[in-house]
Amino acid sequence: MGTILEGWKNLQAISISSVRDTLSGKYHSRDFIHARMEYLRSRVILVGLLFALLTPLWTLMDWWVLPSWPAHLMAIRVLSLGGLILCVWLAFNGHQRITRIYVLSGLVFILPASFYAYMLLTLAGAGHYVVLGYGFIPFLLVATLSIFPFTLLESALVGGALIALQVLASVSSGTWLTMKGLQDLWLLSALLVVALTANYFHLGLLLRLYRQATHDTLTGLLNRGALSRQLGQEAAHEALHILMVDLDHFKQINDTHGHSVGDEVLMRTASLFKAHLGPEDLAARYGGEEFMLILSGRSDEQALNFSRLLLRQVHGQIFFNHDREPFQITASIGLALCQPGQNIEEVLQLADQRLYSAKRAGRNQVVAQD
Repeated sequence: MGTILEGWKNLQAISISSVRDTLSGKYHSRDFIHARMEYLRSRVILVGLLFALLTPLWTLMDWWVLPSWPAHLMAIRVLSLGGLILCVWLAFNGHQRITRIYVLSGLVFILPASFYAYMLLTLAGAGHYVVLGYGFIPFLLVATLSIFPFTLLESALVGGALIALQVLASVSSGTWLTMKGLQDLWLLSALLVVALTANYFHLGLLLRLYRQATHDTLTGLLNRGALSRQLGQEAAHEALHILMVDLDHFKQINDTHGHSVGDEVLMRTASLFKAHLGPEDLAARYGGEEFMLILSGRSDEQALNFSRLLLRQVHGQIFFNHDREPFQITASIGLALCQPGQNIEEVLQLADQRLYSAKRAGRNQVVAQD
């Protein structure tokens, strides 16, 4: 019974976390934000090209069907086509440009929607034709939402605007509050629910794949590859303190108490690290019983005091082996400062050298200078 309850609680925790992570980007890591931007960028290029290719076909249809060709319509067509091509070009050259990709993701929806709204508002007497010829645009754009890894709030914002556009189309064509108008509105709303569901699973799957690729499965910390990418992004912008942390005599813990106890030591120690880090700090399992912590926005004295506090906290943990016998552990730390623009590999080597100096000096201490 206890196992069932525990499993149910774990399932609830996973569900709450999944909804929270897909609802908005508030809890997304900086590394995942960059990864999601690359997915958005590829979608902007694909959808922008598709809409740009369809624009001349729509222009030909308007010229053939409309009784009189409004001169201003061609200008709006050219502006819309130029905007789509510009979106594709900016996205193609927008690698790691987060704000730019956010804006472009919105523009590929705004441009065709704005053109449809413009036609509805300016082509007096042609409202019925506009709805017949272009009434699929809100439905097309809602369906397009499904292929973008948007958060639920982002998709709901776009979807709400498209529903408003559909209401405008119904009013322009005289079908508002008729069975036809209500049927179209209901269909669009149903498609929006499907799109939001697709966004939920799309972004959730992307998050799971990202975490599997970038996080250590045992401790939940970043793995070495993900940390290297983070350092590559951050080192040029601000000073960082790098802590190389190694658990003392960890092999002896595995040999004496077993690997399951050793795994518990790693998991609890990793949780301790995460509990003491700030929102701009990073932690990774560098390999085996070795961890790397990246501190941001601290002075040398603050980083040293943090390292000493961490040692006390690590030693203060109480573990139990399979015979319920208590034991404690210690750690050694090598601390080094990475200045903006400095070669990160040199600083990592320096922190590693200081870590081994701490071990040679008797362990359970911090070495912050040669």
